[in-house]
Amino acid sequence: MRVLVTGHDGYIGAVLTPWLQAAGHDVVGLDSFLFEGCDFGAPAPAVEAYRVDLRDIEPAHLAGFDAVIHLAGLSNDVLGDLDPELTYDINHRASVRLAQFAKDAGVQRFLFSSSCSMYGTSGDDLLTEESAFNPITPYAISKVRVEEELSKLADDSFTPVFLRNATVYGPSPRLRADLVVNNLVGYAVTTGEVRLQSDGSPWRPLVHVDDVCRAFGAVLAAPRVAVHNQAFNVGRNEDNLQVRDIAAIVEQVVPGSRITYAEGASPDSRCYRVDCSKLPRIISAAKPQLTLRQGVEALHEAYTAEALTLGRFIDTYVRIKRIKALLGSAAIDPSLRWTASEPVAAGGQN
Repeated sequence: MRVLVTGHDGYIGAVLTPWLQAAGHDVVGLDSFLFEGCDFGAPAPAVEAYRVDLRDIEPAHLAGFDAVIHLAGLSNDVLGDLDPELTYDINHRASVRLAQFAKDAGVQRFLFSSSCSMYGTSGDDLLTEESAFNPITPYAISKVRVEEELSKLADDSFTPVFLRNATVYGPSPRLRADLVVNNLVGYAVTTGEVRLQSDGSPWRPLVHVDDVCRAFGAVLAAPRVAVHNQAFNVGRNEDNLQVRDIAAIVEQVVPGSRITYAEGASPDSRCYRVDCSKLPRIISAAKPQLTLRQGVEALHEAYTAEALTLGRFIDTYVRIKRIKALLGSAAIDPSLRWTASEPVAAGGQN
């Protein structure tokens, strides 16, 4: 297929794009490149790409594609809280506009990177794709709104599919330090502390970034009837864990590390467990392959190989820090559009 991947230069996109190329797809990227220069490890292979903000996409950008994989957007709750209206503008309204352009252009399949954060605060119950939403942040609310509106576009010629990713972890050329597993391993490697920001009680469903790519690739190749206008939780049932249990695995893997708690650590209102059995039951090729311990070991190895420091880990790979740095230097304006002609180098290299 000829596939457009929005957000191809992001955390998932930098892994997914070469994954799709290896599977034989003709891939074109689309990104605003806000995190260009925030490299980790070997760079992702170069790919033909549109350098454009999601809000500025025109119908011509969608011409000639068989499928769209839509990853682009403000990527987490903290970043989404920076300006909720901006989050809705980018993550919700621009996403629906993109889907409408894709449908008008004859794109047959539209894979939306959604999120299990839509389930919000749900306690200990195991949630399926049919469970009620309880989003508590602008980021999660935007995901709900996009799913609702894209579902209405579904017809015999346009197949939207909603992949509700669990909390992703693992190495990427566009590493994120603000994801719980990546963060705990990063602190353990750079400080010797597996530092918990909460009391460790919240539940989190988890999925390795490679298994997210596996899921998207499998859904892209699946028969239309198997996936048309459906939602799928993406993760491993075995990796619904409380944060303190994640920390214990990190402590076991990173030599000399110990669990500590940030001052004032308290329960996190985001707490949910997710049933991810539907996707591999319908599409066996989408079955996750990597355990949390394997992912922690891979992160430990990658961080150590990079001689990662705490300054670089926080300043370069925490999304909100990067955005605030760009705003502070006026490289981007308050709408998060570039004002500079060239990307600004990432800081925190000491």
